[in-house]
Amino acid sequence: MKISYYPGCTLKNNAKNFEDSTLCSLNKLGIQVEELPRWNCCGTVFSLATDDLIHHLAPLRNLIRVKESNSDKVMTLCAMCYNTLKRANERVKSDPESLDKINEFMYREKVKYKGDVKILHLLELLRDEIKFETIAQQVVKPLKGLKVANYYGCLLVRPKEIGLDDVENPTILETLTTVLGAVPIDFPYKTECCGAYQTVDKPDIVAERTYQILTSAQSQGADIVAVSCPLCAFNLDHRQQHTVKKYPEFKHIPILYFTQLLAIALGCPEEALRFDLHYVDPKPVLKEKGLI
Repeated sequence: MKISYYPGCTLKNNAKNFEDSTLCSLNKLGIQVEELPRWNCCGTVFSLATDDLIHHLAPLRNLIRVKESNSDKVMTLCAMCYNTLKRANERVKSDPESLDKINEFMYREKVKYKGDVKILHLLELLRDEIKFETIAQQVVKPLKGLKVANYYGCLLVRPKEIGLDDVENPTILETLTTVLGAVPIDFPYKTECCGAYQTVDKPDIVAERTYQILTSAQSQGADIVAVSCPLCAFNLDHRQQHTVKKYPEFKHIPILYFTQLLAIALGCPEEALRFDLHYVDPKPVLKEKGLI
């Protein structure tokens, strides 16, 4: 199987652990990944203003790149990119007038966009096209004894029109965790917002959110928290430094991308996991469980 891939900005720097672990995992599963040429920033957030078309140019230009690659399907990893690309696409699919105006804006593009690209998050690719049953057969190092709290955040499941699972109680990550041999830990904050871009000028708000989310996971016995968004990863991992200053009783807990767990289970080398990019080192917990 071959799949077009849109990485987005952060996966080329602070979230290389997300990208590297993904590419190694998909290679183990026999998936050929082709990164889009000339991709640009997704636009970061979906514009909610009905008369604001200009902010949809960035995501839709990336979908033109998909068509230029002779594909009608693209995979992305970042929850923010997934949400932005898919919502912009759904808007123009339901509004031909907006689509015509956007194509007029992009008059220099050789391809006119028709709203005919399918946007897949990696989790959808794993569940719907590769199949969890197939992944289970490829596991060489089951994550036995590892208790994982799966954190979805806002953007994978909201709004429900573009979400990849149930809005209130998604289970796709729990299913994958089980397939990999780990123990999924349910906790009530798994779809709560991490604080998002409040981290820039209101870190105290993020510290509070981080404290609530992570102490909830710890109270249910989690060894680690798995995430699927670079911003969530930053707020829940690196902001623990700020959290412990605000809440001295707070205890650190490792944050990993779900793809790092997948990579471990599929036998990827440790250099593909890029633990050097973490604030809270996950290696002690993983060594204790005999996983690295």
